[in-house]
Amino acid sequence: MGRSGGALYIHIPFCKQACHYCDFHFSTSMKKKNEVVKALCKELELRKGEISGEIETIYFGGGTPSLLTSEELEQIFDTIFSNFKVAKNPEITLEANPDDLSEEKLKMFATSPINRLSIGVQSFFEEDLKMMNRAHNENEALKSIQLARNYFDNISIDLIYGIPGMSNERWLQNLTTALDLGVPHISSYALTVEPKTALKKLIEKGKISPVDEDAAKGHYELMIEVLENAEFENYEFSNFGKPGYFSRNNTTYWFGKPYLGIGPSAHSFDGNHRKWNINNNILYLKAIEKGEIPAEVEELTVTDKYNEYIMTRLRTKWGISLQEVRVNFGAEYQEYLLNEAQRFIQDKMLEKQGDHLHISKKAKFLSDGIAADLFFINL
Repeated sequence: MGRSGGALYIHIPFCKQACHYCDFHFSTSMKKKNEVVKALCKELELRKGEISGEIETIYFGGGTPSLLTSEELEQIFDTIFSNFKVAKNPEITLEANPDDLSEEKLKMFATSPINRLSIGVQSFFEEDLKMMNRAHNENEALKSIQLARNYFDNISIDLIYGIPGMSNERWLQNLTTALDLGVPHISSYALTVEPKTALKKLIEKGKISPVDEDAAKGHYELMIEVLENAEFENYEFSNFGKPGYFSRNNTTYWFGKPYLGIGPSAHSFDGNHRKWNINNNILYLKAIEKGEIPAEVEELTVTDKYNEYIMTRLRTKWGISLQEVRVNFGAEYQEYLLNEAQRFIQDKMLEKQGDHLHISKKAKFLSDGIAADLFFINL
């Protein structure tokens, strides 16, 4: 893949309240919000030389970007468009929580350059939302999508499966509700118990049942069946889109294109280096004020790049190109990959189609484990 274009990621580190399962960086105090927005703009100016070529996608993640005011958004967009060369029809996504999406707010987003909304629904059931400590209720989940469809065509929603106590019937109802609402893209993730989260503590104290991996696998397989019948394509392990609605931003990551991450805890990649900003709002503000980028940098070896390629591409419908492995990493890596892949091909967990290796349908839920077994280990 050429490295001419790229993606811009803006991390908005604020939330109204902390979800029990979340381990992303955010603050529930809005005191520094205006200062952080100014710092984001300054960081954009300081780092404008880090991406050559056009910006093809802009993604506001977090945290909760839908907490931004029209003035704050305008400030960020003015800085982006005056410092970067932005492609003609960029995909510009904003993550939003249902409780923020009033008609007034949606009108404001629709008149800005934003052309795609990613709505953090997670579930349409009250008991799930309470267990996860989400800020919205089931009525807001439904209403936000109904309203958003009046202003945006390109809408994605997030759903979480593998929630303790969630039956297949309840999960099926979540999927059916999403389909009835007519959303063209669904990102769906298994509930994961991350260290240092409230969810982990609640499970340890016995207040919430542990996550059941077999139940999660059942939910995932049910989702593939239901969404493929509804003409969605499972183009990446956790992402399902109708034709023409695949996330261009996410595809940038999976194809190893460069991206620039702005804001506390944001990650960047230039093809050879991975860089990540400090995940502390106060220290971030102090560094940016001095004109410094508070980031750590890791230089990637050929093996690092090969392993990342295997991990990301095996999760996608495009799979691993043996030719790309040979061209980008060398014949030794291609040979190693083919040798390691043989047992998975024999067990019908991998399929070799011409020049490509794909995960088989029956092994999809195991794709990360299979990818790890294909990693090149420097002894």
